[in-house]
Amino acid sequence: MHIIKIYYLAIAAVVFVPIAFGLGYLYRKKIAAEKIQSAEEKARKILSEANKLATTAKKEALIDAKEEIHRLRKDLNKEIRERRTEAQRTEKRLNKREESLYSKTEALEEKENMLIEKLKEIEVKNQEVDELFKKQIEELERVSGFTAEEAKEMLLKDIEKEVRYESAIMIKDIVSEAKEEASKKAKEILAYSIQKYAADYVAESTVSVVNLPNDEMKGRIIGREGRNIRTLETLTGVDLIIDDTPEAVILSAFDPIKREIARVALEKLIVDGRIHPARIEEMVNKATAEIDEKIKEEGEAATFDAGIHNLHPGLVKLLGRLKYRTSYGQNVLKHSIEVSYLAGLMAAELEVDVKLAKRAGLLHDIGKALDHDMEGTHVEIGMDVLKKYGESKEVIHAMSTHHGDYEPQTVEAILITAADAVSAARPGARRETLETYVKRLEKLEEIAKSYEQVDKAFAIQAGREIRIMVKPEKISDTEMILLAREISKNVENDLEYPGQIKVNLIRETRTVDYAK
Repeated sequence: MHIIKIYYLAIAAVVFVPIAFGLGYLYRKKIAAEKIQSAEEKARKILSEANKLATTAKKEALIDAKEEIHRLRKDLNKEIRERRTEAQRTEKRLNKREESLYSKTEALEEKENMLIEKLKEIEVKNQEVDELFKKQIEELERVSGFTAEEAKEMLLKDIEKEVRYESAIMIKDIVSEAKEEASKKAKEILAYSIQKYAADYVAESTVSVVNLPNDEMKGRIIGREGRNIRTLETLTGVDLIIDDTPEAVILSAFDPIKREIARVALEKLIVDGRIHPARIEEMVNKATAEIDEKIKEEGEAATFDAGIHNLHPGLVKLLGRLKYRTSYGQNVLKHSIEVSYLAGLMAAELEVDVKLAKRAGLLHDIGKALDHDMEGTHVEIGMDVLKKYGESKEVIHAMSTHHGDYEPQTVEAILITAADAVSAARPGARRETLETYVKRLEKLEEIAKSYEQVDKAFAIQAGREIRIMVKPEKISDTEMILLAREISKNVENDLEYPGQIKVNLIRETRTVDYAK
C-alpha cells in the first residue's frame, strides 16, 4: 500500500512538474512582454524628446549661422570699401608721379639738347685753343731759338738731375742707416768669434830646406857621377838644388807631398850615413809609408779639433794632405780648421745650423788637396769630391760659394765666405810676392783714376783702402755716393783680393781771397 502511494506520487510528480514548468514559463514570458512593451514606450518617449531637442538645436544653430554670415558679410563689405578707397588714393598718387616724371623727362631732354649745343661750342673752342697753342709754340720756338723736342730734352735733363739728386740723398740715408746697423751687428759677431778663437798666425814656407852636418855630405848625396841624386829625384819626383849655400840642400817640387817625402827620406839617409841607390829606394819607401800614416793622423786630428764626425775616410785622408799644402804661405789645413771654428761661432750667434757651418768650413778648401793632380779650380774639384763621398747638398753649396763662383742661397754659405775672408785677410796670415802686391795696388789706383771726376787716387793700408780725391767742380757731394758704388763694383769685377777694400772718396772746395 505504501508502495502504491509512492507510485502514484511519482506519477503525479511526472505529470504535474512539466505542467508547473510550462505555467511558469508562460508567466515569465508574459512578464517579459510587458517589460518589453514598457521599454519600447520609454524608448519612443526618449526618441520623441530627442527629436524635439534636435529640432530646437538645429533651429538655434541655423539662426547663429545666419547671424555669423551676416556679420562676416558686413565686415567683408567694409574691408572692400576701405581697399577700394586705398586703391583710388594709390592710383591718384601714381598719376601724379607719372605726370611729374613726364615733366622731368621733358626737362632732361631740354638739358640734353643744351649740352649737345655746348659740346659743339666746346669743340669749336678746343680747335681754336689748339690753333692758338700751335701759334704760341711756334712763337716760343722763334723767340727762344729751340725746337719743342730740344726744349723737351732740356726739361728731361733737368728732371733727371733733380731725380738723381733726390735718389742719391735717399740712397745715402738708407745705406747709411743700414750700414750703421749691419756694421754694428757684424762687428759684434766677428769680434766675438775672433776673440773666442785666438789662433797663432800661420806663415809657412813653400820651399823645403834640409840641413847638412857638413858640406862633405853634399858630395855623398850627389854620388859617383851623380847616381845618388838622380835616383832620389827619380823616386820622389823632386828637384834637389845643391848650390853654394853652406850646409843646406834645397828641395823643390810643385807637389808638397812629394817634397815632404823627399825631405824625410833625405834626413833618414843623412842620419844613417849609407847613401847608395838601393838604400835610397828603401828610405823613400819608408818615408812614403810614414807620410801616409801621418796624413791619416793629421786628418783625424783636424776632424777631432773641429768637432766634425762621420766623415768618409777618403775625406779624412784628403784633409790630412792639406797639412802639406800652403796658400800664400798659409797652411791650408790650419786655415780650414780656423774657418770651421769662426763659421761655427758666427752661426751660433745668428742661431743657424752650427754643425753645417763647421762642416762646410772644414771642407771648403778640400779641392786644394788634389788641384796639383787634377785640372780645374779647387772649388770645382772640391764639389766633385764631396759629391763622390756623399756629402749633403747644403754642405756642397756652402763650400762652393766662398770665392764668389756661385751665388750664396743660405746664411751658412755667407758665413763660410766671411770666415774664409777673416782667416785669410788678418795681418800675418798670408804672404804674397812683392811683384803681385805692387801690381794689385797699381791696378786698384788705375781703376779709380779711370773716371773723369777723379783727380788723384792712393792705395793705402796695404791695399785694403783706396783713397780718392775728386774734382769738386765735376761732381757734387750727393753724386759722390753713386760714384763710390760704381768704383766698388769695378774693383769687385776686375780685381782678386782677400777680405775687402774700402773705397773712400774725398771732395774739398777751397776759396781764396786777399785782403789789401
